[in-house]
Amino acid sequence: MAVEHTSLMKTSGKSTGKLTGKSTGLSNKWRQIKKYRNLYWMLLPTLIYFFIFHYIPFAGISIAFKDFQPFIGIADSPWVGFKHFNMIYHSEDFYQLLVNTLLISGYRLIFGFPVPIIFALLLNEVRKQSVKKTVQTITYFPHFLSWIVYGGLILSFISPAGIINEILKGFGIPAIDFVTGPDYFRSILVITGILKDFGWGAIIYLAALSSIDPQLYEAATVDGSGRWKKMIHVTLPALLPTVFLMLIIQIGYILDAGFEQIFVMSNPTVYGVSDIFDTYVYRIGIEQANFSEATAIGLFKGVVGFILIVSANRIIKRSGEPTLW
Repeated sequence: MAVEHTSLMKTSGKSTGKLTGKSTGLSNKWRQIKKYRNLYWMLLPTLIYFFIFHYIPFAGISIAFKDFQPFIGIADSPWVGFKHFNMIYHSEDFYQLLVNTLLISGYRLIFGFPVPIIFALLLNEVRKQSVKKTVQTITYFPHFLSWIVYGGLILSFISPAGIINEILKGFGIPAIDFVTGPDYFRSILVITGILKDFGWGAIIYLAALSSIDPQLYEAATVDGSGRWKKMIHVTLPALLPTVFLMLIIQIGYILDAGFEQIFVMSNPTVYGVSDIFDTYVYRIGIEQANFSEATAIGLFKGVVGFILIVSANRIIKRSGEPTLW
């Protein structure tokens, strides 16, 4: 009996300890929330924004599986299953849209993704603060221009009577029709997109570089390392976690090839190389009021993006680098 009583006391002590541990953990969490309550209040508007504009609209996904008729509403519109997805898949435009979207996004990822990283590394080596701030301001500015303004400027530069062709004529080179030439359009998209956003994209990398411990550079100096070796052996390894995180996010947007830019800069003569899912959705959804098919394309893009971001996160996680989750 004494043994049984002792074992019961031990068991109850263990269970009591577990409950005490859980309650202590909860109380610690509440203390942390109370301590940083002002930060949580600052976070609240962002949470409300995402709930209203990103979660409530999920109800509209059902339109992709219905023959949506605006006059009778979403609830009363008849269900048609995967009819609209089959229509998209068997459409003669689907493969052209897919190829254009993947090529434009792929070019941007290959050629555009490294540019902000290289720019941040170079800017980090500038020691004169006035020069550094001036360069930052100049490179950030294009990001704040809308594509209507920025795209209009680019089109005026590359038009047959634009500055670029005038310079070519000065060197005896015939004028090139960049605006309506399908061979040049994708290159122009990628280059102008990089020029517009590389300065803004470098901000997060500059922030990561500013958090590197200066003692690492001092130790490298003691070991006789110059600027180049410091960049290779200190700066780049410290920057890699941020690079991988941004790469995962970028891969998730592989089917978003940039609607605004293409909408502003494209024309019917280059539709064969410029028409992407987003411009197609605009034509059939807004111009032709085919909301169900447009929603089906949007859902298709979302599912593919989710699969890509989860896959990229898993692959990078296996390599031992920090990931999103």
